[in-house]
Amino acid sequence: MRSCGIKLLLLSVSLACPALALAQPAGPAPDTQAQIAALQQAVQSAQTSGDNAWMLVSAALVLLMTGPGLALFYGGLVRKKNILGTMMQSFAMMGLITIIWALVGYSLAFGQGNAFIGGFQHVFLRGVGLAPNLNYAPTIPEQTYMVYQLMFAIITPALITGAFAERMKFSAMAVFLSLWSIVVYSPMAHMVWGIGGLLNSVGGRFPSFDFAGGSVVHITSGVSALVTAIYLGKRIGYPKTVMPPHSLVLSFIGACLLWVGWFGFNAGSALNAGPLATSAFVNTHFAAAAAALGWTVAEWIHNGKPTALGAISGAVAGLVAITPASGFVQPMSALAIGLIAGVFCSFMVFEVKSRLGYDDSLDAFGVHGAGGTMGALLTGIFATSAINAVYGKDAAGKLLPTGGIDGNWHQMLNQTIGVGIAWSLSIVGTLVLLFVVDKVIGLRVSADDENAGLDLSQHGEEGYDLNS
Repeated sequence: MRSCGIKLLLLSVSLACPALALAQPAGPAPDTQAQIAALQQAVQSAQTSGDNAWMLVSAALVLLMTGPGLALFYGGLVRKKNILGTMMQSFAMMGLITIIWALVGYSLAFGQGNAFIGGFQHVFLRGVGLAPNLNYAPTIPEQTYMVYQLMFAIITPALITGAFAERMKFSAMAVFLSLWSIVVYSPMAHMVWGIGGLLNSVGGRFPSFDFAGGSVVHITSGVSALVTAIYLGKRIGYPKTVMPPHSLVLSFIGACLLWVGWFGFNAGSALNAGPLATSAFVNTHFAAAAAALGWTVAEWIHNGKPTALGAISGAVAGLVAITPASGFVQPMSALAIGLIAGVFCSFMVFEVKSRLGYDDSLDAFGVHGAGGTMGALLTGIFATSAINAVYGKDAAGKLLPTGGIDGNWHQMLNQTIGVGIAWSLSIVGTLVLLFVVDKVIGLRVSADDENAGLDLSQHGEEGYDLNS
């Protein structure tokens, strides 16, 4: 009876005050709910499509860096009897590392494991499908993420070839660098980028900032290059015999392709098509330009003339140095990093290399090892929460400082630890692999084969038929 009375009261109030009745909240009609759900799905699909498109383009740009970019850059710097042999080394990495990555490399780098290495759950790409992996890139298929990371795995060992250019057997190169990608690259990639990795900036024991591969790619390849150059010994006639580049035109084209491809390398590492990708894109370009200027001015002062080789070497040095910092710093900081890297790397090539006497044929260590190390340390100084608030907010909602410029100078210790681990792993891993491969199949070509050139002795063909 009481319930009926209440209902009659409400009905009478509604009839007396129709405006009040109209003001009562009501849930959306079923068709409206369906429209909202459809709209949300369309927005999500559009984001996925946009991010996936950018990441596939970025993957292609990074592959462009190896072939033709690095192949032309390195190929033009050697003597003409070695151009095909040198370019073939980069091309071989495109094939060999792809297979290794599919079989086991991706799993060791990005599978769930311990702080140092991933596991085996993704061998043969098991479980790597078209659905996103929420641990890494929630808006793109995991296969897209996998193939993007593959392009990094390809170019890294290819960079090492610059140190032993003109004197290593093709068979030894193939075995050594294939093993190197498993023993050195995959563990380093896991430590820096893998979930649970020792150096991962999110949750790692020593969070080290490496946005796009300063330590994973450039320090490992550059330091390994130095070790390989010293282990192999100098080319016949070095340094008394002049060994100038046979085609700076090819190297110039290669360097320009590297510059363009580097936008995929750095801006693609945002893993989406958002504002962070824009920041990394701008920083990449600014640093390359500043480093080209820095190297050119330093060379002008040192040798009395600015050279094309110096300018393109400086640009690459700037691209190397900004790689770890590209997603953490502001544009003016990128200019500073590039300028410092250009001057520093030119000093490593002009002074340190000549004083110590090692034969790093194409300055892989002077540019990548030195530039990567300097870039990693400078990242700790210039990283700012205004670009990438990697450490989140405090209880009051204020952004926590990221790098030294924000007041977090402790980050320099983390960066130094990351650099030290990259150096240590590269030295030990490279020495062990060189020793094993040398004992099993031999590393260096014979004196006769070296004098004939790698093109004829290793491949039975020549890059230029000047008699036709």
